[in-house]
Amino acid sequence: MQVTETLSEGLKCGFTVTVPAADLAEREAARLKEVGASLRLPGFRPGKVPAAVVRQRFGESVKGEALEETVSGAVRSLFEERGLRPAGQPKVDLTSGADGKGDVVFTIEVEVLPEIAEPDLSGLELTRLKATPSAETIDKALNDIAKRQRTFEDVTEDRPAVKGDVLVVDFEGKRDGVAFEGGTAQDVSIELGGEGFIPGFADQMEGMKAGEEKVITVTFPADYHAADLAGQEVTFDIRAKQLKKPVETAIDDDLAKKIGFEGLEQLRELISKQVEGEYEQLSRLRIKRELLDALAKMLDFPAPESMVEVEFAEIWRRVDADRKAGQLDDEDKDKDEETLRADYRRIAERRVRLGLLLAEIGRSKNITVTQDEMLRAIRAEAMRYQGQEQAVFEFFQKNPQAAENLRGPIFENKVVDYVIELAKVTDKEVTPEELAEMPPAEV
Repeated sequence: MQVTETLSEGLKCGFTVTVPAADLAEREAARLKEVGASLRLPGFRPGKVPAAVVRQRFGESVKGEALEETVSGAVRSLFEERGLRPAGQPKVDLTSGADGKGDVVFTIEVEVLPEIAEPDLSGLELTRLKATPSAETIDKALNDIAKRQRTFEDVTEDRPAVKGDVLVVDFEGKRDGVAFEGGTAQDVSIELGGEGFIPGFADQMEGMKAGEEKVITVTFPADYHAADLAGQEVTFDIRAKQLKKPVETAIDDDLAKKIGFEGLEQLRELISKQVEGEYEQLSRLRIKRELLDALAKMLDFPAPESMVEVEFAEIWRRVDADRKAGQLDDEDKDKDEETLRADYRRIAERRVRLGLLLAEIGRSKNITVTQDEMLRAIRAEAMRYQGQEQAVFEFFQKNPQAAENLRGPIFENKVVDYVIELAKVTDKEVTPEELAEMPPAEV
């Protein structure tokens, strides 16, 4: 195999590769022999079909297989011999030899991963923020539970509906005076002051009495799931049928027993542990963000353009959708498209470079994702789809590439944990509000 370098620009390189015709012929002959050894044709004993007959029947397909194997084998050898690690799929063009006559000549262009020198991680200094659940937080959670356990009783006096009441209504939604699909329902309980499915829907029912009718006007949110209604102004014909008021639930042992606990103290302990778990997740997110910002300052290698393009395309797809829906973050709302693209391209480049650094650290330290960890991740993903767990589990078993998408975050977290262990970490007690206030990533 002869190799001539034709391109060397940054991380991009190109070669012209020549494989002698004899190598292709040898591979083709070997493959024909394999086919003939297992071939069964009438009039011939198994494995005894003459080579000429085998070539006549399978020569073209075998030639194609041999050519493909020859080129792919030459590409692998080239990468191994020169220590090249492709950043993406190489571009291979066959220039001669496809007809089986003469040497096989092809060109290859590929972008490779940069050389990454592992930085000194022992000098990292990080702060781990910690927060303790307050009595007020636990009391609020208990109040929310009690509210969900409320019962409602009929209002017997003649009075209008007020916030906190429940109106049982029939309604019919219309757009331009014509009823639209999915906008009609009967005997629906609407809590006044609660979260309606359209902003302003429940609020406009305040003051109604059982037996009254009213027409209200609302506007569907711009991101409403039904595209034909998103952002549209519609009316609803409302007929109030029944008025109910809440019966407050006492926060006591009876409430706890009603939802499966021995008593109120056990329920408080569970809530406290759940809140602690949420705080620990926030704490981990904060220290991970701080670590990534610190590592970003150590990056001194270029990012492969092809990887940046893929990352940016994925980011921009989401940003552009938010932009068109008028849902950009406050800091992005006044930026034009060119500025937004430049900002998010820098973010894409940062993500790629950090990902490469973390991958290199993991590779050099032999950090891997075990089969048990993958199984736990697949089970956790399957549990998100109630009633379809087995189908989701089987999907991942049949689609290894989909399962690989779960491997990446596990690997990254294991590398992050490894680096945090090396760093000097100082614990700092903060309020829950301070813990939840995630600062923007440095770019």
